[in-house]
Parts: sequence; C-alpha cells; structure tokens
Amino acid sequence: MEIDQLVLNYQPSQAGIDVIKQSKMLLIAGITSSGKDTICSKLVASGVYYPIITHTTRLPRSNNGILEKDGVEYYFVSTDQMADLLTNYKMFEINNFGGNYYGTSIEEFAKAKQLNKVAISRIDIHGVEAIYNVAPDAMTAIFVVPPDYSVWKNRLKNRYSDVKLFEADWQKRRKLAVDELSQALNVAETPYYHFVINDDLDEAISDVNDIIAGKDNYGREEKAKTCAKKLLDAIKQNI
Repeated sequence: MEIDQLVLNYQPSQAGIDVIKQSKMLLIAGITSSGKDTICSKLVASGVYYPIITHTTRLPRSNNGILEKDGVEYYFVSTDQMADLLTNYKMFEINNFGGNYYGTSIEEFAKAKQLNKVAISRIDIHGVEAIYNVAPDAMTAIFVVPPDYSVWKNRLKNRYSDVKLFEADWQKRRKLAVDELSQALNVAETPYYHFVINDDLDEAISDVNDIIAGKDNYGREEKAKTCAKKLLDAIKQNI
C-alpha cells in the first residue's frame, strides 16, 4: 500500500492507545526556530524527563553549521521504513508536514513509563491534537513563541548556510508558521495550550516548570498569548 494511503487511514492499535493513556507527558510545540528544541534539551538535562524522539522521512539538516544526528534530533527513516512502522502499528500518530512525514512511535512512550519519567516531546500541532483526542488527562501542552517577528526571522535565517536556501524555503516556512499559530490560538478547537515566550531561556524554563507544577502563572501566560497574536499578525503582513 502507498504510504499516502497508509497515513490517511492510520489508526493506532488499542494496545498502543493504552500505553499513551498510562503515560505522563509534556508536549512542546511551536513554530520553527521558536527555541522549543533548546527548551526540551534543558528540561531533559534535569533528569526528570525522558525525551521522545520523533521519526521523520526528511533528510538531516545543518543547524548553525552542525548536522543533525540520527537518534538525537530525530530518527531519520526512509519512506519504506516509515510504511513498515505503520503497517505493523508501531506508530501512535503520523502526519505529512512540509512534504515530509513525521510521527511518534508507541515504543518511545513505553520506554518513558518503564523508567518512571515524564515523557517530553517537541511535537507538531497535529501530534498534540492526536494525543489530546485519546489521552487529554495524560498531557500538558505548551506552545513556544519567539518574542517578535524580527527575532524569529533572524533565528530562522541562521539555520541556513546560504541566504538563497533560506529564500527558497521562506514562503513554505511562513505559511506553516501562520497555520500553526492560527490553530494554537483557536481556543474553541485547541483549548489545551499554555503559551511561553522564549526570549530569555532561563525565564522560559521557569515558566514551563511553573505550568507543570500548577503554579499561578496567569500574567506571564497572557503576555505570551498576546505575543503570539502579534507575531501571527506580523507574519501575515510580511509576505
């Protein structure tokens, strides 16, 4: 079966759903270059979390001159390998994102549970939605935003070794950012997001920890949500 058809029809097994429901997880979403990877790395370093690594069919990228490593940033697999994982119900969710497939395996959550750790994942908005639909009580979802449009675009540019490569990707990245921010801010459809500004890394980590601990963080969260709305407007205006 073609992978497009497998993805379209995919549903995890009941055994896989049970693993997810029994997990405790922190899901970190956000637009490209918001800094969610750095936040995840810092939280994992605390020893409390088990990093859930996403499978993807895209090739490794160079970020700031450093090539991504298999099993660190992602599990890099071929389209055929991804199709096998789906055929054998090894994945919990799978999505086409920017022309490549991204998905989370059930085994990753099982490992976190075995180690008695909180599963932490930098995950796209579709993955967050998939988990919420089956295990809303098991997850805390955070959407990370950069402080403003200028900072975001500069961070994004720095991920490319050549300005022409950035310009070739810019419209696709811009559209994805608009789609992600629009969905995250749609409270009627996605009421589960907490917002965090990644301006000062230590403050962002502190905000995440406060949210997980259930501490009153209303002022910071409202500021972050306002920042997300302003960022969305700016990205729409700067085509």
